[in-house]
Amino acid sequence: MNLEPNRGALPRKLRVGVSIYVRKGEQSVWENGIYQNCIFLVMLLMRSPLVEATCLVAGGGDGRPEDAKNFLADSPVPLIDMDTAATTLDVMIEMSAQLSHEWVVAFRERGGKIVSMRVGNDYVIDIERMIFDKPHGLLVSAAPYHEVWTLPEYENTCVPYYTSTSRCPVRVVPHLWSPLMLGREATRLPEGLSFGYRPGRRRWRAGIFEPNICMVKTSFIPLLSCEAAHRANPDLLEHVWAYNTLHLKEHVNFNGFARSLDIVKHGLSSFEGRFPFCRIVAEQVDAVVSHHWENAQNYVYYEALYGGYPLIHNSHLIGDCGYRYHDFDCEEGGQALQRAFAEHDTCLDAYRRTANAFLRGLDPENEDNVRIYSDALAALYEQV
Repeated sequence: MNLEPNRGALPRKLRVGVSIYVRKGEQSVWENGIYQNCIFLVMLLMRSPLVEATCLVAGGGDGRPEDAKNFLADSPVPLIDMDTAATTLDVMIEMSAQLSHEWVVAFRERGGKIVSMRVGNDYVIDIERMIFDKPHGLLVSAAPYHEVWTLPEYENTCVPYYTSTSRCPVRVVPHLWSPLMLGREATRLPEGLSFGYRPGRRRWRAGIFEPNICMVKTSFIPLLSCEAAHRANPDLLEHVWAYNTLHLKEHVNFNGFARSLDIVKHGLSSFEGRFPFCRIVAEQVDAVVSHHWENAQNYVYYEALYGGYPLIHNSHLIGDCGYRYHDFDCEEGGQALQRAFAEHDTCLDAYRRTANAFLRGLDPENEDNVRIYSDALAALYEQV
């Protein structure tokens, strides 16, 4: 297949950077999805026929490139500083680290092209931070971007928001994921542990991995789904692990909510901190129960599917994968968990085939994805 997009007015092949937040001290690529997203994007850019060279650019934090040796050990491209980026790059993609207004203006005046890649539900996040006086995240800085790029999951809530606040065109591009980093992490598991679903357990251990730092991904519906399944079949669940909830345990409302559940009264639930997904599912989890609100594309979904784990979810953007319920229907979520328990071991081979076919469409080296992003780069040079 021909990957070559319309080259438009491109003078030559491009040097493209992607900003990534680097701080001093210990930092892990598994802290949040955006770090992985940066690496998947540069993997794709390396395949683009329009790109001569690509790199990550350290910005936003107090760290320097040398502070990221361990953090970015698996990166396929070099990490440079902002000063070097200002004088060597043709295109800068703001992603994990926000660029200052002054840097963007100077880079644009030199002839550089600026893209802001938005991979979080900024509409909801910004509202929460303003209304509840939380620490700010990305700012509406009036930086003169050429385009904003975002993901299909944010077409409903964020595309109009970005169009209005950034005053530039907004382009929806594919979500990217590769098993490369997950596979490397799996090789580092302690002896005796392995990543991947193991059939045959009489009762399941459910894992809930929502971060609980914003309304778009919380544990409430997954807990209620497990509750519904437990009430219908008390022999289904051996345990329910609610990760990323340790900070909520002493909250009066959350405590009251949790204590109202039979899965808590019957001693089946634990509320835990944050741990690497690969390690936890290898040791403690048989099924992943999830929920999103206008955030339908998540790496946890992809990691669970890649491992063959039953994924109980409400996403409309992962094809026929997993066991779907709709919207906020926790009763239907409980039914989906029961269906998974009844069918998964018998249908595991078909489940893996469906999942793998879907995941191939997310690959940064997938020709369709390379073409779409290459067309987006070319379009930057077609603007008047």
